[in-house]
Amino acid sequence: MNSQILGDRYEIQQQLGKKAGRRSLLARDLQTEELVVIKLLSFNSDFEWDDLKLFEREAETLKSLFHPSIPRYLDYFEVNSLSLKGFALVQSYIPAQTLEQYLKAGRSFTEAEVKEIAKELLSILIYLHSLHPRVIHRDIKPSNILLGDAYGGRSQRTGNSPGQVYLVDFGSVQTVAKESGTRTVVGTYGYMPPEQFGDRTTSASDLYSLGATLIYLVTGTHPADLPQKDFRISFEHIANLGPAFTDWLRWMTEPSLEKRLSSAVEALAALNDSQPRITTLALHKPGGSKIQLTKDRDFLEIILPPVGFQSSMVFTGLFAIAWNSFIFFWTTAALAAPFPVNIIFSLFSLPFWGAGFHLAYTLLFPLFKSTGLRLTKQQIAFTTKIFGFQFYHCSSPRQDITKLIYTSYYSSKDCKGNSVKVPTQLEIWAGVQKYEIYVKSIHNNGIVKSEVELEWLAHELSVWLNIPITSRHWS
Repeated sequence: MNSQILGDRYEIQQQLGKKAGRRSLLARDLQTEELVVIKLLSFNSDFEWDDLKLFEREAETLKSLFHPSIPRYLDYFEVNSLSLKGFALVQSYIPAQTLEQYLKAGRSFTEAEVKEIAKELLSILIYLHSLHPRVIHRDIKPSNILLGDAYGGRSQRTGNSPGQVYLVDFGSVQTVAKESGTRTVVGTYGYMPPEQFGDRTTSASDLYSLGATLIYLVTGTHPADLPQKDFRISFEHIANLGPAFTDWLRWMTEPSLEKRLSSAVEALAALNDSQPRITTLALHKPGGSKIQLTKDRDFLEIILPPVGFQSSMVFTGLFAIAWNSFIFFWTTAALAAPFPVNIIFSLFSLPFWGAGFHLAYTLLFPLFKSTGLRLTKQQIAFTTKIFGFQFYHCSSPRQDITKLIYTSYYSSKDCKGNSVKVPTQLEIWAGVQKYEIYVKSIHNNGIVKSEVELEWLAHELSVWLNIPITSRHWS
């Protein structure tokens, strides 16, 4: 199509891109001698009426937008020639490469640069989402974001400024007066939030797509190729980021719409905050768990309930009380006997008194003792709390914490050769000191009731410490 003239005005220079039913062309406006971009929608075998609806919506939307980081609407006309039939949308040309092109060329972005890109795009989204009706892009991804060399009027990049940021391709745009559904599912896999697959998009949907795009920038890996857990993108293990920015990206890409940042204004304010979110309640605490978890920016504390609240322990404790009662009455009866029989029987009962009290102390003390783990900016330590008094032991410097290891044990052999299940455990390594939390079973007195509780605690510690979990499986 090179040198072909469309609309009696636009001379085609080259093709920029192509997908089903659509082409993007670089052309020269013969009236102004400026370069423009022409998007063509062709009536061919791939044509669907929904394509025309979206194309017309894009043209109408661009016509109403006035932002320096969004292409300007220039023209719209019908193409009706022997070789081509369809519609053409003309918009201003921006001499810049896409983020996708930069990444494929091997360019990497620092955390500071990615933050600046995020701020620029959030400013564009604040503009779009504040319009009446609100404009939701629905297809934010690296190939729809341009990065120019000039930034803020300067000819070269300086400091943390990666370049001038532009948002393009409004072919999937949705305009809504209020949050509602849409009949056409559009977007790109890997960048689409879960609700967009269900024909529901809101302002927060664009935030998810932006977050996934930024994750691509900091990892160099397409979001769809990264592992997921509970539908969350797992990027922390390959992204060298600070805890605040890591937490912000998690917040942006929350799969649950209700837990995600709700607006670009809120997202920008959270990004400018240099601290991670304060969380005082765990979002996924297992039902029925008696473990107490409290955390904020400066400390995290886990309080485990007394391990003695088990029927077998209570029964044994009651047995100890009964045993001491028996020895008490035995000794009383012995003292009432004639001398020297009373002295002999009293001395004979003393070891039983001692054994009874020791048994009662050993078995009943856990009923009133709770254990825990406390982490601050300075240290990690086990804690013991009894009758309102808290004691710290086995402490280590917090900066020495380097590993979280979640180990799944399935079976082992006892001394008789029988197969038994031994506990799943979480190891927290601080230098050479190991802190263990493990699941109790019929073969041990572990301190966590179930594997679900242990997985929850492992996740909370991983997020707070910004340390990935290493999984290990032994059988």
